Amino acid sequence: MALDENLSTATATATASALHRFNRYEIKYYLPESNIAEFREKIQQRMGEDANKSDSSKRITSLYYDSTDLRFYWEKIEGLRFRRKLRIRAYGEPEKINDDTIVFVEIKQRVNKVTQKRRIPLTYKEAKMLCDDRTNPENPAVRDAFVNEVLTLSETADLQPMVITSYHREAFVGVDADLGLRITMDHRVQGRNTDFDLGTNAANKFIIPSHLSIVEVKANERVPTWYTDLAAELGLDVVRVSKYCKAIEASSIQGEMAKQAVS
Repeated sequence: MALDENLSTATATATASALHRFNRYEIKYYLPESNIAEFREKIQQRMGEDANKSDSSKRITSLYYDSTDLRFYWEKIEGLRFRRKLRIRAYGEPEKINDDTIVFVEIKQRVNKVTQKRRIPLTYKEAKMLCDDRTNPENPAVRDAFVNEVLTLSETADLQPMVITSYHREAFVGVDADLGLRITMDHRVQGRNTDFDLGTNAANKFIIPSHLSIVEVKANERVPTWYTDLAAELGLDVVRVSKYCKAIEASSIQGEMAKQAVS
């Protein structure tokens, strides 16, 4: 399954070296926790552990922004070929996150079947200035192009903090012929729609049943045959699942809007 390289190139945004850009093809599955050990063993025979893996990076917490009418949510549900969402992502346990912690402001977008993620590292204080106060943090490491895109998107859609998601991740990367392949397993996927401070260990609730993990396969070009064979062996079915959407659907906000949409 090849990526459309021309499309990726045409839609790329020119920014400074501080901006990290990822273009990937993503496939997702639900995998029962009871099958994780077997899946992990099979994966480790072919892949290496993420070089960035550390005790502090196992926990991922993300704050998502949306309009009051949930524009980004409905774009995902309706399957728009081009869609975006804005988030602040932090790695590590919440109680260790403070204003000086490095986090990432990210725009994740979908263009046809290609997932593109662009992000910049900022302190948590700077990230809040940019996304909450809609103020340029004036960090010299960041050129205006990406910051202006965040500000324009935030102001045009009047984006507000909407939900937080949190989970524990295992990550494996391809080696040799599989360079560019990345497989992650996300466990205990939870969320909340109150208390939007990433540094608060507030109460979350499961947005994916606790006995299920989310497996994501990310490839720059194509998914190797050995993995598709493994997926078939384990009976894995591709699912369309968004942690952001699940968090919205678990909240009272979407509960009311869903009722209105049906009626």
